[in-house]
Amino acid sequence: MRLQVNGIVYDVDVEPDMPLLWVLRDELGITGPKYGCGVAYCGACSVWVDGMLVRSCSYAVSAAEGTSVTTIEGLGTPDALHAVQEAWIEEQVAQCGYCQSGQIMTAAAFLQENSSPSDDEIDEAMSANLCRCGTYPRIRAAIKSAAAKLGGA
Repeated sequence: MRLQVNGIVYDVDVEPDMPLLWVLRDELGITGPKYGCGVAYCGACSVWVDGMLVRSCSYAVSAAEGTSVTTIEGLGTPDALHAVQEAWIEEQVAQCGYCQSGQIMTAAAFLQENSSPSDDEIDEAMSANLCRCGTYPRIRAAIKSAAAKLGGA
């Protein structure tokens, strides 16, 4: 099976129903997406497939063949962070950090759809991602800051 992840093409020899998360982490060594729940509930494994947000723990790798997969590692670079990554740092969002890659991927996808969100819209969009540390007010502040950086609110 051939996958394009963060702009690099990989050939992988795995079962077609293997979750994309396991291929990313165990076969390709891309460890930004995390295993949290295994049932697409918590959001720690969130990635983009052709620009669409998916939960990679329950997304079959065969469904990703022929698409472009983006993980947190492909969202920005250390020299050119994505606006959401910059805002995350500025607002000091992360505590333990476990959920952060999924949170950031979700926030960045949300801001592509809504460049000037209200607090309620942010809360609704991010409600499907869990943070055990409870940094939700900082997450909201970072999203508002990123929206401003991107020319929105």
